[in-house]
Amino acid sequence: MLLFPLSIVPILFVLLSFSCQAVAQENSRNEFLSIAIPAAVLYDAPSLNAGKLYVASVNLPLEVVVKVVGWVKVRDYHGYLAWVEDKNLSQRRFVIIKIPVGSVYQSPDSASPLIYQARQDVILELLGVVAGGWVKVKHQDGQTGYIRIDQIWGA
Repeated sequence: MLLFPLSIVPILFVLLSFSCQAVAQENSRNEFLSIAIPAAVLYDAPSLNAGKLYVASVNLPLEVVVKVVGWVKVRDYHGYLAWVEDKNLSQRRFVIIKIPVGSVYQSPDSASPLIYQARQDVILELLGVVAGGWVKVKHQDGQTGYIRIDQIWGA
């Protein structure tokens, strides 16, 4: 058991509260990963013996909720929570169109030429975040362009 003089207890409490705030702020940024294999099983608990919820396709973006040894609890863009083996995940970033039709432009400006439109649930590779609420993306056929961040999930 640790014993501290009463005069140091308030100082320790203040230091502890600041370090808890720092950890909470550090973890408040969303971390996204993607499925790295053609088909990954997502489970209701971090075990191969747990219930199987669904199979996710390659490049599906997932938000990290928590990590434990060998497993990651993730959230998909519908808000569903599941567990996936960490070996089935990649650091490569992808986003998914969350509106009926997303528009990809030549530059980060809706007045620039429209390159293509993508339907809801189409996955695009995230190439970078641009100021002003835009991201640079790449379609699987190789076309690159810019889309508003409010049309996608996973950035």
